[in-house]
Amino acid sequence: MKAVVFEEFAGDLTTQTVADPTPRNDGVVIELLSNGVCRSDWHAWQGHDPTVKLPHVPGHEAVGRIVGVGKDVQNFVEGDCVIVPFSCGCGVCPTCQTGSTNICDAPSFAGFGSWGAFAQYMGVIYADTNLVKLPEELSATDAASLGCRFMTAFYGVVHKAKVKAGDWVVVHGCGGLGLSAIMIAATSGAQVIAVDIDDGKLAMAEKFGAAHVINAAKDPKVGRPIRSLTSGGADVSIDALGHATVAYNSVSCLRKQGIHLQLGLAIGDAVNMPMPMHLVTYKELQLIGSLGMPSHLYPSMLSMVSAGKFNPAELVTKTVNLDGAIEALKGMGDYSTSGVVVIEDFS
Repeated sequence: MKAVVFEEFAGDLTTQTVADPTPRNDGVVIELLSNGVCRSDWHAWQGHDPTVKLPHVPGHEAVGRIVGVGKDVQNFVEGDCVIVPFSCGCGVCPTCQTGSTNICDAPSFAGFGSWGAFAQYMGVIYADTNLVKLPEELSATDAASLGCRFMTAFYGVVHKAKVKAGDWVVVHGCGGLGLSAIMIAATSGAQVIAVDIDDGKLAMAEKFGAAHVINAAKDPKVGRPIRSLTSGGADVSIDALGHATVAYNSVSCLRKQGIHLQLGLAIGDAVNMPMPMHLVTYKELQLIGSLGMPSHLYPSMLSMVSAGKFNPAELVTKTVNLDGAIEALKGMGDYSTSGVVVIEDFS
């Protein structure tokens, strides 16, 4: 099969011919129909994730058609079109048994601990526990826009922070994850403030429902205008980037008993972030982490997409082939990409 491969961290990304995967007994092989290009893929390429082993094929926002089925798989057959959650649970550990398959005790992360979806084919394990059938009314490209970013934002905003109508919600970072959070929070009836250092991304934030925007490059002390707009601070503030300054600003702009929601992955240089913990105590703040989304919650999100309450397809700014995915991934390093880039040509 054809795949994008890197053989050293931060080294060359090349399109190569590599061996086709075979299904494990509890898994399937899918032929890729679409896959989003995410900044987490850039982190994998840079060597920021210790589970990545070389050589490696990145990619974790996969939609595909099943072309091979392991003998123990019960719920899926060849020809089924499926969405693959980026964090797959084993289904049997104590954590999975509580329904939290997204933080399984023995997780599988395609594109990190195993080869991913910048390829014509990909193996997926724990298929019965994790795979989600693609609704007929949803195209593969539109489904890829749900990727890890939209579904991560949905789970965090709706299920973890429980954003409701009238809440003041601040989203720091207006990449694909941040724009998804803005769309979801605004649809929930929240008043959304978007923060970024790029006016173009802030314009997109307004398109997707932000009532106010702040350019942090022009006004680095973002807490002051946020507290002014909200008459004291945000109810929920979201780090949608995974950056030390962004997370600090997010906690600092909260009102008393507010919620900081950490959606951006804090990896690489951001692993040990400084936090204004005195504010956490004095204001009785909540710090909530959120990773992906359990597969059993996908129907609640997909039903809202099918009903037209969300249109994540609007987040897709570009579709590419495998060679184009290489250029898109390189652009993640300097945040030059906007919206969501989707691979839809794997030939």
